[in-house]
Amino acid sequence: MPGSEPTKIGLWWKALRYHFISPSIFPATLGAAVALAVYHTFYPFYFLLVLIGVVINHMALNMADDYFDYEHAVDKLRPEEKNPYSGGSGTLAWGLIRPSAMLKASVICFSATVAIGLYLTVARGLPVLLFGLVGVFCSVFYAAPPISFSHHGLGELGQLVNFGTTIGLGSYFVQTQELSIQAFVATLPLGTMLFSMIIVNEIPDCREDRLAGKLTLVAKYGKRAGVRMYFASWACTYIVITLGVLSRVLPPTALLAFASLPLVLRSMQTLRENYEDSARLAPANLDMIRAHGVTSLGLIAAYSIQGVASHASIAQLLLLLLLLTIFYAPAMLALRKPQET
Repeated sequence: MPGSEPTKIGLWWKALRYHFISPSIFPATLGAAVALAVYHTFYPFYFLLVLIGVVINHMALNMADDYFDYEHAVDKLRPEEKNPYSGGSGTLAWGLIRPSAMLKASVICFSATVAIGLYLTVARGLPVLLFGLVGVFCSVFYAAPPISFSHHGLGELGQLVNFGTTIGLGSYFVQTQELSIQAFVATLPLGTMLFSMIIVNEIPDCREDRLAGKLTLVAKYGKRAGVRMYFASWACTYIVITLGVLSRVLPPTALLAFASLPLVLRSMQTLRENYEDSARLAPANLDMIRAHGVTSLGLIAAYSIQGVASHASIAQLLLLLLLLTIFYAPAMLALRKPQET
């Protein structure tokens, strides 16, 4: 492994892959923002618990994915992976963390997520338990046997549901104790974007995944199909937002999400030209992560503006945005430079 010897904290930080955790932070924040803007309802303590819960759950998912990929020899096949945004953290493949320690840390994080979910269920209502069970189930069995969604072409769809409407509606319900079409439509694009992110990250791993029997959608149908799926999922993201605005389900300011379009178009061009070259594809992976952030922040900004216009509490809105900043800042800073491999 190139570079200086990392510290123990640095190794575990790498294993957590925090730069990939924003897809949990954004739907949780957006769900709460919709509640604040529409119903002027915001409980900071419950929102903080939701953020902690989804972040810990995502950390657990990342470590479980690393562990089970290693156990299935997926990561062992690519110790020289040159795309820093695919193929896991590499900490197990390089022998930097013991597999048993990785599994133990994942179990502890999943257990903490369950504990937070149970508390919120008691405090806010039984539907929280349903959202929590769906989220943890999709996360645990994304890579874990006997289901291993990611090995059977189902992981992408499971995470589309999990990292869009499941987290978003769950966060919204925690605030309002109700469900709404608006919250569903507002958070759906975050799920379709997560589908895009998984697809573009699977393309560099296509050959190795096939050899290890990990039949992701890209491994099943090929890299060219993966390129088409990436294009189609981004189209779906923008179509949902556009139709939401035209039908007046979403506020007109939701069109701020289109600020990500230049990044998306650049990632598409890079992907089209370099889908066979893992190293040259890395800028497309990075643009995807950044586009996801810009789109998500555009939707959160839209509801922040609506909240101000509808005379929601400015103090509560600023607190929501402050908590978002605290949780998102480490991921944003990690994207300022390429990840080490």
